Amino acid sequence: MEFTNIRTVRITSYLLLALAATQALYTILATAEISVPRQLLWGMEGFLFTILTAFAGAAMVQAKHYQLGWSAIAFSAVLNVVQVSVGVTMFGPLREAASQLDALGPLAGAVVALSFMIYYAAKLLLGLAALVFGMAKMSGGAKALGGLTALVGVVAMFANGMMVVFGRDVFLSSAVAGGSGVLATLLLALCVRSLARED
Repeated sequence: MEFTNIRTVRITSYLLLALAATQALYTILATAEISVPRQLLWGMEGFLFTILTAFAGAAMVQAKHYQLGWSAIAFSAVLNVVQVSVGVTMFGPLREAASQLDALGPLAGAVVALSFMIYYAAKLLLGLAALVFGMAKMSGGAKALGGLTALVGVVAMFANGMMVVFGRDVFLSSAVAGGSGVLATLLLALCVRSLARED
């Protein structure tokens, strides 16, 4: 089967939709204080982000336009693979070790901070991609979808950029940064999907 540009773009949009759904599900479960199957959800996200890296990278080199947007999607996927991998493999053992030896507490905290730093950087890139493709949709006539996507993309870039620069103690809530990134991902997926249909 040949992966044409249109097919690659369509699969990329499906992967973005699936990732927005898994992240929304995780947020809902955590907010409702329901036990979250982290290995399953984070493992699934790691798998999806790995595949997204390949398809967004292929779209980037196949595309005649919007290379910045495709690059932002591809590299956000790479960062998310790293972030999810840190969470899945290191959070549990470090938490257990820190509970037995207090001196390891700062190390466990540093690893969590590293994971969040990567998380915010990835969401910043998805905000940039949402801005690029939102503006493209606006110029293509879909002003409502394009304008909303571009606006949410700017909010995600700003909120997550503040977290990257100042850390989690900044005046913004971590939920604002993460939530705007998830919403940007969803709207980005809709823009990319409609782009595939138009092509």
